[in-house]
Amino acid sequence: MNSRRHFLKAAGLSSIAGGAMAAASVSKVALAALPEAVSQTNANTMPPLVPKDGRPYRPVVTLNGWTLPWRMNNGVKEFHLIAEPVVREMAPGMKAQLWGYNGQSPGPTIEVVEGDRVRIFVTNRLPEATSMHWHGQRLPNGMDGVSGLTQAAIQPGKTYVYEFVARRPGTFMYHPHADEMTQMAMGMMGSWITHPRHAHPLIDEVDRDFVFLINAYNIEPGAARPNIMTMTDFNLWSWNSRVFPGIDSLNVRKNDKVRIRAGNLSMTNHPIHIHGHEFYVTGTDGGPIPKTARWPEVTTDIAVGQMRQIEFIADEEGDWAFHCHKSHHTMNAMGHSVPTMIGVDQTAVMEKLNQLMPSYMAMGENGMGDMSKMQMPLPENTLPMMAGEGPYGSLEMGGMFSVLKVRHNQAHGDYKDPGWYQHPKGTSAYEYQGAIDAPLRQHAEIKKVEQSQIELKVIKPHSHQDH
Repeated sequence: MNSRRHFLKAAGLSSIAGGAMAAASVSKVALAALPEAVSQTNANTMPPLVPKDGRPYRPVVTLNGWTLPWRMNNGVKEFHLIAEPVVREMAPGMKAQLWGYNGQSPGPTIEVVEGDRVRIFVTNRLPEATSMHWHGQRLPNGMDGVSGLTQAAIQPGKTYVYEFVARRPGTFMYHPHADEMTQMAMGMMGSWITHPRHAHPLIDEVDRDFVFLINAYNIEPGAARPNIMTMTDFNLWSWNSRVFPGIDSLNVRKNDKVRIRAGNLSMTNHPIHIHGHEFYVTGTDGGPIPKTARWPEVTTDIAVGQMRQIEFIADEEGDWAFHCHKSHHTMNAMGHSVPTMIGVDQTAVMEKLNQLMPSYMAMGENGMGDMSKMQMPLPENTLPMMAGEGPYGSLEMGGMFSVLKVRHNQAHGDYKDPGWYQHPKGTSAYEYQGAIDAPLRQHAEIKKVEQSQIELKVIKPHSHQDH
């Protein structure tokens, strides 16, 4: 994790000084200095940030992300967010030029406790004006962050101060409410967790608590910057701006009570599915769900702009797939405009094309699974459509896919990857080695019906009223 000194070197001393003066000019709060602007560029999942001061709570773990540190100032919890261009490694072999906060997209998770008075400094290092909306929060209208409606936009180089009390526990988000088409499409978003102050009848204590945001990009092969004009045809479906095999696994101890929080800031819904376990949806960004209104599921659909909390007991050991159930959302770029070639013999075409392009390869005659094995030449900074190796070969996945790893010997509070699961003898699918009889066919017994024997009766309407 990088300190403010490292950030100053990257951003420039004069611009930070200007931001500090802007904060003083728009805030009536007496401050010695801005809170430290902590920055992070490592895309790995960071350990939970255990609170060193303020009200205690059990921290969350941000998938391929981290929690923003704070300082206490006369009883107020202060944070500093920097809106800036960032470089995000979406998976090994591809980096995207995005916009985000404090070195990453999405920005760091903010964790507070119900009843905390929170003060957030937002410094704009973008080439255009921005603002900050605290999605789902109950707060004074002037702190809601809708530029032009509740505040003037934050101009480049300026810093604004937001201050309010975290009034209710739950899972929330933050994102701009200024030029959203550009800024959210470029990756500007982050998670916000408000923990309950006291024991809550609808919010259980859990052993593991994960959070991530769902987002999507359209980055053409060979490019690094998203096409912000895209409305529907995205080609990189991501969790916290990471795609498989770049999404870390969720590593838990057997019989842990697990909570997973997910928010959707993409342009479509996502049916999030987990294998091997059933869960309950226990909360939304509107708050905890009454226990009498919950039911068991293995898939929950998260619409645009929604948050969902799911909870379950991880009582089945193994490596369990965890993914969006829209099939195109578990693949990377280059696959959305390919025609269906299943069953088409492309031999003659390939021979002719190879005379012009010696590296040409035919694709899709037997399905697209072979794409994960082909060593196709790809443009620079481009991921294969399907990738990832498991213990038994290619996983043929991309996009929104991860693995829930449940182990009986995973230590309490240990989030390290335990490696691949070793199946006990007799508990894994295997190849049948016996003889296979020919299927029974009853062509002789089936009475063929000639086309001339089928009587078609067409009834024409007499008037439009008969339709």
